[in-house]
Amino acid sequence: MSFETWWTELLPVGRSADSGGYFRLVYTHAELTCREWFRATATGIGLDVEIDGNGSLWAWWHSELAGPAVVLGSHLDSVRDGGAFDGPLGVVSSLAAVEALQRKGFQPTRPVAVVAFADEEGARFGIACAGSRLLTGELAPDRALALRDDNGVTMAEAATKAGLDTRTFGRDEDRLARIGSYVELHVEQGRGLIDMAAAVAVGSGIWPHGRYRFRFCGEANHAGTTLMSDRHDPMLGVARTALSVNELARRLNARGTLGRVLVTPNSTNGIPSEATGWVDVRAADTDTLEHVIDELAIRAALDAAELGVSLEFQEESVSPPVVFDEALAARVLDVLLQTRDTVPLLGTGAGHDAGILAHAGIPTAMLFVRNPTGISHSPQEFAETADAHAGVAALTEVLEALAS
Repeated sequence: MSFETWWTELLPVGRSADSGGYFRLVYTHAELTCREWFRATATGIGLDVEIDGNGSLWAWWHSELAGPAVVLGSHLDSVRDGGAFDGPLGVVSSLAAVEALQRKGFQPTRPVAVVAFADEEGARFGIACAGSRLLTGELAPDRALALRDDNGVTMAEAATKAGLDTRTFGRDEDRLARIGSYVELHVEQGRGLIDMAAAVAVGSGIWPHGRYRFRFCGEANHAGTTLMSDRHDPMLGVARTALSVNELARRLNARGTLGRVLVTPNSTNGIPSEATGWVDVRAADTDTLEHVIDELAIRAALDAAELGVSLEFQEESVSPPVVFDEALAARVLDVLLQTRDTVPLLGTGAGHDAGILAHAGIPTAMLFVRNPTGISHSPQEFAETADAHAGVAALTEVLEALAS
C-alpha cells in the first residue's frame, strides 16, 4: 500500500535523535524537505503541483474539470518536539486516497486537490493556521510578514529565503471560489475514541481558541548582590501568570496553558530584564474564553504593579467556535455508515485549517483517527497502522462520493 511507503519516507525528516520528537517549523530545512517530498510524491501519481500565493502546496487531479473542487489535506509543519502524526497523517492519507481511486479506475466528475497548508502550528512565528488565515483574509499580510521568530527573523525574510514572493501574500478570491468542499483527516488529539469501538470519527466542531502574549519588563541586576526587596523581576510576572491561567482554566472548565517563555538575557546568575510568556486558552464557548482571558489580563496587570515591572499584553490570534457544515457532515456520515456499524461524532479543542475555512463559509468536514495514547504535540503521539489504514479507507470512500 502506498500509504506505508510514503509514511516511512517522511518519518526521519526533522526527527530529533535525542527526544524522538519532530522539529518541522515552517521554512526551516526539515519543513522544506517535507515540501519537496510532497511535490515529488504528488507528481509521481500524476498530480499537478503548485504553490499558492501564501506558501501552501496544492496537488491537483483533473484540474481541467468544471465545477467546484473537492479538497483534501492538512499540514506538514510541526510544533517544537512534536509528534509524527499531527498534520502529516492527513496529508499522506489524502494522497493515498487519490492513489487508491486511481488504481480503482475511478474518474472524478469535478476537480480534486490535496493541499498541504503552510504554518498550521504557528510554532515559529506565533500565529496558528497562518497559511489558511492568509488565504481567507483573516490574517492581514502586512501583519503576518512582520512577525518574528525567537531569533528575530521575520516571516517575510524566511519566506523570501525559501523562494516565495511575499508580494502575493493575502486573500485569494479565485482560489477560494474553486473550493467546493474541504475534508481534513487528522489524528485524534485526545482520548475520545480510546473507549469507543471505532477507529474513525466524524468531527462535529472546534472550540474557540485564543493565543496571547504577556511581556513583562523589569530591571536586570546581579543575582547575588541584589536584595530581594530591591528587585524588579519580570520572570515573577510570567510565573504568576502561569499559575493564574492554570487556576482559572480549572475553575471555569476551560483549557489554559503557558507553554512558551522567552527570557532576556537568560543567564543563571542574573535577574532578567524582560520575560515573555505565551498563553493558549480554549473553551467550549466564547463567553468562557473571554472570561478567562479578561480575568487573566487583570491579574497580570495587578501582579506587574506589585512587582514594579511593566506589562505589555497582546492578543495574537483568536479563532471563533466552529460547527462544521451540517449537510456535508450528514453526507460524510451517510457514506461511512454504509460500510460500518458505527461512526461517532467527535468535537475537539484543537484548532485546524478546517476551522479557518469553515469560518470563511466553505463547507468543511473532518475525520479523526484513533490515538491510543491520547497524547498529542509530543513524541508519544500515535496511531496504530490498522487505524491509519481505516482512516485512508474512510477518506477514500468520502472522496469517491463527493467527487462523483
